[in-house]
Amino acid sequence: QGISLYIPQSAINATVKEDILLSVEYSCLGVPTIEWKYTSNWGVQKIVEWKPGTQANISQSHKDRVCTFDNGSIQLFSVGVSDSGYYIITVTERLGSSQFGTIVLHVSEILYEDLHFVAVFLAFLAAVAAVLISLMWVCNKCAYKFQRKRRHKLKESRTEEIELQDIEC
Repeated sequence: QGISLYIPQSAINATVKEDILLSVEYSCLGVPTIEWKYTSNWGVQKIVEWKPGTQANISQSHKDRVCTFDNGSIQLFSVGVSDSGYYIITVTERLGSSQFGTIVLHVSEILYEDLHFVAVFLAFLAAVAAVLISLMWVCNKCAYKFQRKRRHKLKESRTEEIELQDIEC
């Protein structure tokens, strides 16, 4: 076969709304036809077909979401969870020989609700900690004042006892 196809990254993990590049490189004699298909649990869907240097024939389902490159790569814009699946590239020479490769894409959702809950919970814990520290400080001040008052009263009572003893003698 006169076609070689290289896929530098055969598995891609992405998050929702991210733009991803399905990167490939090929070499062959002449100008090939490049076709990308998407396979998932719901079936096979043609994404795009083109010859480098010409207008790409992009399917309706991927209009405004795909950008093609002459090296055979495509870029998908704003991917969603439903874009997870197998992306199959087929490079076909004018004489009919072809080569194909597969890239697996997994798109996951960032659960902002969970992050929001964690942030609110941490803020609540910080507020509770601040209140407890303030209460401990107030209690410490009160205890210190109480001890000073008690010592002062003990001094006064001792002074009175000593004065009484002096008077009795």
